[in-house]
Amino acid sequence: MTTEQYQESIEWLFTQMPNYQIDGQKAYKPGLDNIKKLCAYFGNPQDQIKSIHIGGTNGKGSTSNMLASILQESGYKIGLYNSPHLIDFTERIKINGQNCDNEFVYDFIQKLKNLPEDIRPSFFEFTTIMAFEFFCQQNVDYAIIEVGLGGRLDSTNIIHPMVSAITNVQLDHQNILGNTIEEIAAEKAGIIKENVPIIFGDQNETVKNIISETARNKNTGLIDATLIKTDLKSDLKGNYQKNNIRVVLALVEELKKQGLKISDENLKNGLLHVRENTNFIGRWFEFSKDPLIICDTAHNQAGLEMVFAQLNEIPKHKHIVLGFVNDKKIDEVLRILPGNSTYYFAKPAINRGRHPLDYEDMLRKSKINYKIFDEVQSAYLSAKQHLKKGEMIFIGGSNFVVGEFLEKNLSK
Repeated sequence: MTTEQYQESIEWLFTQMPNYQIDGQKAYKPGLDNIKKLCAYFGNPQDQIKSIHIGGTNGKGSTSNMLASILQESGYKIGLYNSPHLIDFTERIKINGQNCDNEFVYDFIQKLKNLPEDIRPSFFEFTTIMAFEFFCQQNVDYAIIEVGLGGRLDSTNIIHPMVSAITNVQLDHQNILGNTIEEIAAEKAGIIKENVPIIFGDQNETVKNIISETARNKNTGLIDATLIKTDLKSDLKGNYQKNNIRVVLALVEELKKQGLKISDENLKNGLLHVRENTNFIGRWFEFSKDPLIICDTAHNQAGLEMVFAQLNEIPKHKHIVLGFVNDKKIDEVLRILPGNSTYYFAKPAINRGRHPLDYEDMLRKSKINYKIFDEVQSAYLSAKQHLKKGEMIFIGGSNFVVGEFLEKNLSK
């Protein structure tokens, strides 16, 4: 297999299969029938691995990577399935921080071309079975599986994990999951299974009641991570990581009850070396210290509120590069923008990317200092050009904005 063959196979995968991240709701395939057929075709590899299921609106990626780092420090071989990727497709499927190899991906895509007519998977369904198969082949000790979207009807919900966690429930993907926090909570609670402990990390009483009731109906215990008090810190920065750490600590305690050997030293070192152990980036990621350049993939209202609040704590003038996808409620975002800032709005380079000219009327009304760009890199270079000593740059608003920025600049 050559590099060109690999790239061609990845391009084929993106163009042949409906991909929610790129194409939006029309690519979303709710229900588990298709993934069940797909897994059965490959011999149900998900049943041959011990798994941990991580759901929730925000914090899934941070929580799963922190847990992976701790388990790696404890000497276990850990599979990790996250989505979406920022730069390279293979980021989605890792073992002990190493992306799955290109040859495996290439060979697996060839198998896709020979699937029976009655199995037509979505992009996410296919990457999910790819992860299960890779973890099974590589004989991982444990696989941490992040929910893609929602929970109840998500492709990952075919697994029967040792323990599950729901980090929090916020308004996001309302066009698919429901318009109210109650409807979305019910969808997230769909990952709760009979006699599988569920950990919950949200203080919202309405949501907690829904999760608790589902747990009772499934005859399983609910572990409230919000009650945990800790001073432990992680190398993943961002004030919001405090809540994720509590969920991770609850997961660790439950796994220890199930026989895993995890020392206090493993726990502390795992939290402090997440990036080194798992190669996880994109969450309050300090791209540069001088000048200070930070990027964060927060993209829904709750996530952006936390990130913007932390930006407001930094007493510097900020140059903020933002971009959004089509279903983003721009008016709500504009109401919470940080002060003391100059803005650079750009279109993410995907089908769902929204051009700032489409919402410039709202930008004018918000009375902020802004510029508009056709692409993220141009916006970043303009911000860099206008940067004065003692100021900073922030890049965010979407996974795709951060991914584009990192792809263009991380190796430079």
